[in-house]
Amino acid sequence: MKNTIQKVETEETAIKAWVEGRMVFVELTDGRIIGFPSDRFPILKKASEDELKKVELRLNGFALRWEELDEDITVNGIVQGRFPLAPVH
Repeated sequence: MKNTIQKVETEETAIKAWVEGRMVFVELTDGRIIGFPSDRFPILKKASEDELKKVELRLNGFALRWEELDEDITVNGIVQGRFPLAPVH
């Protein structure tokens, strides 16, 4: 009988989210901090800095939510670099 090791993929979860300027940051449960420019998402690109700062963690850290903007972004999507808009240089 062969011993096989299966890699179990888990979705990333966040314990904290915040905004500095137009950059959105998330701290993951494994200690990493990931940031991305808000301009990579159409709704966030149009938002004011005050609106951006109202980010909340939802779904036990699996998603970011901006209630006033009606915008949800998965933490896993951020970690995997799935952004709808190209970076602005």
